[in-house]
Amino acid sequence: MAAFPLFEVTLRASVYVDGFNLYYGLKHYERQGRLYKWLDLAALCRAELPNDAIQRIRYCTALIQPRLMNPQQDLRQQTYLRALRTIPNLSIDYGHFLQSHVWMPLRHPPVGGNPLVEVVKTEEKGSDVNLATRLLCDGFAGDYDIAVIISNDSDLCMPIEVVRKQLKRQVGVLNPTQRFSSALRRVTTFYKKIRETSLAASQFPPMLRDAQGTISTPAGW
Repeated sequence: MAAFPLFEVTLRASVYVDGFNLYYGLKHYERQGRLYKWLDLAALCRAELPNDAIQRIRYCTALIQPRLMNPQQDLRQQTYLRALRTIPNLSIDYGHFLQSHVWMPLRHPPVGGNPLVEVVKTEEKGSDVNLATRLLCDGFAGDYDIAVIISNDSDLCMPIEVVRKQLKRQVGVLNPTQRFSSALRRVTTFYKKIRETSLAASQFPPMLRDAQGTISTPAGW
């Protein structure tokens, strides 16, 4: 009896990146002297999803503002966003920051003194909602066979469940952090940590070009 050859099905994949969750995950390695923030997301997707056809990458972030303690941080972000825009199938969705002055309790208040201190509170708004919205809209449009989320934010459990249960599509998570989310693991097709070897092998070159000119790696990236 002749054996039938086995064919591996290539899935159409869309990747959804929580930019800040990824960034702070990469900061873990930075504290150990290993710099991976100049990350080529297309190369990372190829390394972590070698059997899938990457249709698109959606990067969700918000534009940061310079601070007295870190006055160049907005310029570094803009440089990285320029580098990301050289990836043909990548798009960027923006949330925003809210800044307010609030009073918060001191951990060790002075005896007889004011137990509160006024601080500048900055909150990022919209990135997770943008990611969830894109995930659902693309799913209802039938744009992917599998969605892959680069984040470890358990707030995404509900939209993931909708895609899996109602749309009958696969959803995986590539965790960029050092923490394990049992909630995400329960609702996803697969859940795995991004390998450090993939991060190291998926860096942009020190210099690349776009229509505006040369893009160079920011210092400390």
